[in-house]
Amino acid sequence: MKRFKWQNIRIVLIVLLMVFLYSFSSKRNNNRILKGVNISFVDDQEDMLITNEMVNNFLTQKLGGTLSIEKDKVDLQTLEIALTGHDMIEKAEVFSTIDGFLNAQIKQKTPIVRYTSGNTMCYLDNKGNKMPLSESFSARVPLVTGTFDDKDKDGYVLLFNEIYNDDFLKKNITGAKISPAGNVILSSRNYNYKIIFGKPVYVEKKLENYKAFFYHAVKDTLITHYKEVNVMFTEQVVCKK
Repeated sequence: MKRFKWQNIRIVLIVLLMVFLYSFSSKRNNNRILKGVNISFVDDQEDMLITNEMVNNFLTQKLGGTLSIEKDKVDLQTLEIALTGHDMIEKAEVFSTIDGFLNAQIKQKTPIVRYTSGNTMCYLDNKGNKMPLSESFSARVPLVTGTFDDKDKDGYVLLFNEIYNDDFLKKNITGAKISPAGNVILSSRNYNYKIIFGKPVYVEKKLENYKAFFYHAVKDTLITHYKEVNVMFTEQVVCKK
């Protein structure tokens, strides 16, 4: 019986010691001053519209202007929300590590066109949201001029995404002009003709028609004499010299 009691007491003492050591270690870890910030960008994005320095400065500002702050006083969720609300950032994950560093994993927004309307000059991302021009990098995307209503935005964003995500169109379409009536005129990188696209409806069909026309017409020297390629009609492509 005595041996049994002593074994129980020993187990309790060991458990209490482990709890104490864990609590002591956890407290020391939380009281550590941040050593610095590690920033990484997901998906190996090449067009760096936002830099490590910009993210670091943003985080430092949100932490009160200094990184000399104890780990347990860092609100990771608040930092994530602040980063995700940044004009250049689509998603962010913030976490701290036991070695005393704050880590931020960033996914930046994807600009698909440069948009100019009146005094407004910005990028539009793949969801149609406006994002400012970057001081560190100029994205090679089509220039869009004109104005469209928010109620019609989905059609234009679909068109711009289709161009951005298609290797051929991305290389060959350099701009889009939106008329007051809402019609779109696309411009080609290598040829002087206008591509009369019309309203952003039947987008995929019209673009497929243009690609089929181009692959056929480029074999013919007459393509250099065209002034207008009209794809408004989904069943045919009409060209003017």
